[in-house]
Amino acid sequence: MELVGSTLTATYAHPRPTPSNFLPAISTMASSYKNRFPHYSLTHSLSLPWRPSTYYKVAAITPTLAPFSKSSQGITPSNMLPFVSNRTALFNRYSPDDWYRSNLTNYKDSEASRHNAEKMRVDTSRMIQDKDQQTRKTQTETTKNIGERVNDIVFWKTELNHEIDGMIGETNALTEMKKRLERGLAETEGPLQVAQECLLHREKRMGIDLVHDDVEKQLLTEVDVIHSCQERMRRHVDKAMAQLAADRSAQHEMEKDLSDKQSAHRIDDKCHHLRNTSDGIGYFRGVERFDATVSVPESWAKFTDDNILRSQSERAASSKLRDDIETLLVVTANEMWNQFNRANVAFTNRISETADAKNKIQTHLAKILQEIFDTEMTIEAVRKAIREKGSSLKVAQTRLDERTRRPNVELCRDYAQLR
Repeated sequence: MELVGSTLTATYAHPRPTPSNFLPAISTMASSYKNRFPHYSLTHSLSLPWRPSTYYKVAAITPTLAPFSKSSQGITPSNMLPFVSNRTALFNRYSPDDWYRSNLTNYKDSEASRHNAEKMRVDTSRMIQDKDQQTRKTQTETTKNIGERVNDIVFWKTELNHEIDGMIGETNALTEMKKRLERGLAETEGPLQVAQECLLHREKRMGIDLVHDDVEKQLLTEVDVIHSCQERMRRHVDKAMAQLAADRSAQHEMEKDLSDKQSAHRIDDKCHHLRNTSDGIGYFRGVERFDATVSVPESWAKFTDDNILRSQSERAASSKLRDDIETLLVVTANEMWNQFNRANVAFTNRISETADAKNKIQTHLAKILQEIFDTEMTIEAVRKAIREKGSSLKVAQTRLDERTRRPNVELCRDYAQLR
């Protein structure tokens, strides 16, 4: 595996070559030069008469120090063999050329090792510098990216605050318009009650006066107009309530988004100001492998943009509804007012007609009363005349009665008798 910041040609990236001529280490301890026991002849190599077949052969009796060896107990110095060096007894193991070649090989190996170590130190130093520069560059870029992220959060926070303020103003305006509409709806109950009472009182007319005239038609039309206006007002009140619910829902989503962005802004701003010398920094094992993100920059920006677009759409719908309510109030007021005026005109005309008829009837009544009076006076005069004719009647009847007493042929039906 290639190390970061190094190349595959680095000397420490390859195994160290094995020396072509490996010589075992030669002990230089005192035990290799001194032995209290006599030496034994070693078998010589057939190929190299001057080199033993083995590097050395262990003596049959392990050499030990005399005071501590059990085998030397009871032996006096006079019985001991004189000390003979193994080096003088054995022939030389290596030649001077071998010794020089071994040293030369060690020198070359040491030189190669030092050269490899030096190259490794240079490569390591360069790698440290590269990694240090890369770390500083990465940290600078990360700080810059966090700063840009903070700026993006500030931008969307500003947009959300502006839209929330607009939504609050629109909600308050729609609430006030809804209250006006409800007051207008309540105020229509008065004219409706008046029209219904007029119809009720007109039912008390008697006889020929209980007529289905223009006044009754206008009153019935006024009741229908008021009912129609009330129905339209109630529908717009329901629409206003639904729109207020939608406005508050959009406002709630934006406020929630704004709260999340305030928390994110506080965290990212803290991260943006963190330095290598800052307090509170530490190791968090495995945090780089834990990915708790739920969005990418595009979906993150789209989420807030969708909330703002939804709020703008709801504000536009709310503004249109306010205009519709304002128009409805004007239209319904004009309709009810016009119908009220038409009913009043009908009432005025009917009252005028009734007054004229009443005046005429009163005139005719006065004439009839005068005629009745005159007739009564005539009757009284007739009665007086009748009373005054009583004496004449008596005279006439007395004459007739007296003339009945005329004798025989004198009872003539003469002119005097007929009169």
